[in-house]
Amino acid sequence: MVRNKVEDLNNILFEQLERLNDDSLDLDKELKRATGISKISNNIIESMNLVYKATKLNADMTGEFKTPEMLEVKNENKTESKNN
Repeated sequence: MVRNKVEDLNNILFEQLERLNDDSLDLDKELKRATGISKISNNIIESMNLVYKATKLNADMTGEFKTPEMLEVKNENKTESKNN
């Protein structure tokens, strides 16, 4: 079972962005942390892109598409659209 999803990565990236904007923190230390996070994030994104491409290729070949669990995004703030 996949525990981490693309939304988790987004949350981490935005948290780091907020830390970089925090004047009370050591900027050099945060820049080092941000650089590490950025490098790892890029690897994760490349991996997710590969999973997506393989899934799409499989869907093109079989006609069946199932979103890989690691690429799923929960939409907890769903609003129902009303037809007027």
